[in-house]
Amino acid sequence: MDRILKTLIFNNEIALTLLDTTKMVNDAIKIHNLSPLTAAALGRTLTATAFMCSNLKSEQDSLSVSIKGDGVGGTITASGNSKLQIRGAIDNPFAMLKANTKGKLDVAGCVGKGSLTVVKDLGLKMPYVGKVELVSGEIAEDFAEYFLKSEQTPTAIALGVKIGTDLTCLGAGGVVLVPMPECSEESLQKAESVIPKLANISDLIEKNSLEEILKNLFGEYETQAMYPKYECTCNKDYIDKILIAMGEIELYDIIKTEGKVSLHCHFCNKDYVYNKEQIDELTGKKNG
Repeated sequence: MDRILKTLIFNNEIALTLLDTTKMVNDAIKIHNLSPLTAAALGRTLTATAFMCSNLKSEQDSLSVSIKGDGVGGTITASGNSKLQIRGAIDNPFAMLKANTKGKLDVAGCVGKGSLTVVKDLGLKMPYVGKVELVSGEIAEDFAEYFLKSEQTPTAIALGVKIGTDLTCLGAGGVVLVPMPECSEESLQKAESVIPKLANISDLIEKNSLEEILKNLFGEYETQAMYPKYECTCNKDYIDKILIAMGEIELYDIIKTEGKVSLHCHFCNKDYVYNKEQIDELTGKKNG
């Protein structure tokens, strides 16, 4: 089971979040048949999305993330809500590249140059939209740039995904450090001293529980636990509304040319197929 632990450390001056999203990444690998490279790229994005969703306040709050780069993976999308139902997709799930100069999966090459956009629906008249240019394509650094530029929140974030020889995820997750207002220089220095130890966060998650990571790196603290999961929120009622919004003329034009109306959910790879009788029922034309 995936988990998120939240606590305040160093005299309650820094908010710490630890995430284990190993199952979420394995679910994504299974649904999308991801290559190791795209599993790492999408997995890091899903983890960052889960972190942001864990900070949503109201039951109806939701957000979406779009990383549009010119790398071999294409656009990466992820969405989630305050219930921590997280889902995502990548344009080219089978993409692969040679290892980078450090001998690791070339996530930066998978993502490329482009932009990161976050759209938050917080129940207001208009959604909040924040957008930044990608600084590295490594995803963690790009989200740090987003938090700094779009939310004015200095943030240290480490994200990692480790893929085994059997193409399953052995460890995935992240660590996020956010200084509280008026955080002391001493606490900042303590946090900065830990950051180099997070370089191989996926290895730490593979071999340790979140509680062990917390104790070993920061000390013993009381935590709040949350439970994210990969779960698509599409259903027939939702698809029905989309079709109704398309209008009768377009629906029956599709029926005439293709014999059916099909919609594909790219988050769960599920197809919804409607024949003429079902479209008749949906539009109220029982005898159309």
